[in-house]
Amino acid sequence: MIKLIVIGTSAGGLNALSFLLAALPPDFPVPLAIVQHRSREMSDSLLPLLNQKSRLPVEEVQDKAVIQNSRVYLAPADYHLLVDTDHFALSVDPPVRYSRPSIDVLFETAAYAFQSEVLGVILTGANRDGAQGAQHIKKRGGRILVQDPATAYSAVMPRATLNAVQADWVLPLGEIAPFLVRLAGENKSS
Repeated sequence: MIKLIVIGTSAGGLNALSFLLAALPPDFPVPLAIVQHRSREMSDSLLPLLNQKSRLPVEEVQDKAVIQNSRVYLAPADYHLLVDTDHFALSVDPPVRYSRPSIDVLFETAAYAFQSEVLGVILTGANRDGAQGAQHIKKRGGRILVQDPATAYSAVMPRATLNAVQADWVLPLGEIAPFLVRLAGENKSS
């Protein structure tokens, strides 16, 4: 059973996230937490753009926000997003792999909080952030889905993750949302 989906992306992420979120139904039951590498200047535009595309509500995480189903949570610019068993936390610890927010930080904390009930998703990106976090998810019994590098705007991040862990699934961008819907449906029948 999947109780949380964590998603990491960087270069080309706005288009990938827009496409992915637009394809999820408004009653998608599993919460999604997203780290998109971005500068402070981009912070004002990303949230409204994703809300225009998504049928699920997209909100920027506030410190200590309770995790709720059928929502999309976006890491604020210049803050690490951490996961606890029932809420999020924000941190201004130093950047990890030159990034704050860091995908590795999100994935590692989600792995400890949700263990086998977390799914990590790596989308397009131009650095190695997320590969180490994916290792933490796998060590705790969670699963990893990686965007097929051939369909990524920048294949560096998906390839780095595939080199670091045995992904459970590698899918083209267009197949990820339908797959997540099927996986969430398995939750209901479990």
